[in-house]
Amino acid sequence: MTKVDSQNPKTFFYTRKTLKRAERSLVCSPFNIGLWETMGHQSVPLGAIALENGVKHGYTQRSLSELACDNALGWLIQVGVLRREVDGQGITDGFRLTPLGRQLLEQYQGKNWPTPSWRDRLYNAMIYWFRLPY
Repeated sequence: MTKVDSQNPKTFFYTRKTLKRAERSLVCSPFNIGLWETMGHQSVPLGAIALENGVKHGYTQRSLSELACDNALGWLIQVGVLRREVDGQGITDGFRLTPLGRQLLEQYQGKNWPTPSWRDRLYNAMIYWFRLPY
């Protein structure tokens, strides 16, 4: 059986449009950069992000219901920034960054997270609510 070296980092190349969409979705999300930094190292369960736990851990600025939290994380999965954690028995309630999410996180390492403009928020909301093609 051939052994695969999973430590070999692969470089993924994304179009400018994909990167812009992912960045807009991240900065317009209700989550803080602390969540993305934690997800860069480990899986974060929904229970640690939702309700008062999210505020306590610094993942959100305000308390989010589990449904609102799951919907926002689901949108980031559709955009390609996050993925659900999988174990030997199937999908768990944990979330991790994808290579696209890691790339965006590295881009802002040591910098302030950008504040979305009203145009970014409006565009992101339109795509999110109406699920228009990107």
